[in-house]
Amino acid sequence: MKKILLIEDNFEVRENTAEILELSGYDVVTAENGKVGVRLAQQQTPDLIICDIMMPELDGYGVLRILNQNPKTATIPFVFLTAKAEKSDFRKGMNLGADDYLTKPFEDVELMEVIEMRLKKSEQLNKVFENNEEGLRSFINEARGMQELQALSENRETRHYRKKDFIFHEAGYPKQVYFINKGKVKMSKTNDDGREFIVSLHGEGDFIGYLAMLQNTTYPESAIALENTEISIIPRADFFQLLHNNRDVANRFIKLLASNVLEKEERLLELAYNSVRKRVADALLRLQERYKDDDKKFFTMAVPRDDLASMVGTAKETVIRTLSDFKAEGLIEVHGSKITVKKTKDLQSMLN
Repeated sequence: MKKILLIEDNFEVRENTAEILELSGYDVVTAENGKVGVRLAQQQTPDLIICDIMMPELDGYGVLRILNQNPKTATIPFVFLTAKAEKSDFRKGMNLGADDYLTKPFEDVELMEVIEMRLKKSEQLNKVFENNEEGLRSFINEARGMQELQALSENRETRHYRKKDFIFHEAGYPKQVYFINKGKVKMSKTNDDGREFIVSLHGEGDFIGYLAMLQNTTYPESAIALENTEISIIPRADFFQLLHNNRDVANRFIKLLASNVLEKEERLLELAYNSVRKRVADALLRLQERYKDDDKKFFTMAVPRDDLASMVGTAKETVIRTLSDFKAEGLIEVHGSKITVKKTKDLQSMLN
C-alpha cells in the first residue's frame, strides 16, 4: 500500500482529502503544519507528499527546501496545493523542484489523476535505476520514452581503465559524465606540496564527474581507478537533455548532490576533531560499506597504505602503526596489502 503524506493546515480540507485518499486505497499520514510535515516525512519516508503553500509555522516552500536537502526525501514526488489567487506563488514552488500542483477547490478525479501519474513516474524511474550497466541503459531509455528525447545516443561509448589510470584530472574541463559499470574509483585532491587527499570512494552503479558539469566549472578533484575499471560515457549534450526535459531525472541528481554535500561535511568534521585511531577505523568501515560483497562473511580488500593515509589525512607511517595496533587487538587481519575486517562492531564503537 502506497503511503501519502498530506500537509494542510485547514482541518476541513485536510480531513476531506485524507478520506478520499483512504477510500482509494492509500495509507494516509496527515500533518497540520509544515514543521510537523517535515518531521513526518523524514521519519516515515512516504511515497508522495501533498502540501499546501500558505501555512503557519513553516510554509510549503520551506517544507520543500528542507526536504530537498535530505537525500532520503529529496526525490519523493511533491505536489503543491494552491488557491487560484496564488498562481504566481505556485511558479516559485515549481522552480524549487515541486513535481505538480492542484488548485483548490479540486475535484476528486483531478486529485487521483495527479497522484497516479506522479506515483507511476516515480515507480518507473526507481524500477529502472539499477546499479549496473543494464540499469543505466534502461534508465536513459525510460527517460527518453517519457519525454520523447530523440537525440539521446543509443550506443554509449565504454572505456576501460587499468589500476592507477586517471579517468579525469583535477582542473580539467568536463565534457561528459561517467557511469561506473565495474571496478572501483577514488576521487582525490592534491595540495601544493604534492600530498594527496582522498575525498570520496565510488564503485559499480555510481555516476562521477557530474558536479563540475552542473556547475560549469573545472573538476574539483581527480578520478583514479583503484583497480581495473569499466566506465560508460554519457555525452554532455545527452546529460543536459535528460535534466532539462525530465524533472524526475533531475531529482535523481538532486539526491546525489545532497549525498555528496553531506558526505564531504562529515569528512571535514572527522578530520578536524577525530583522533587518528578513530579516523583509521572510520576509513576501514567506509571501505567495507562501499565495497563489501554481501555473500562473504568478512570484508577483505587490497588497500595501498598510501591510499589509506590519503583517506585518513595523516602520514603513511602513522597508518601502518595504527593498523598494527588493530591487528594486535584482533580487529583486523593483515596479509601484505590486503586488510580483512574481523570485528565491525568494535570498530564502530570507537566512533561513538
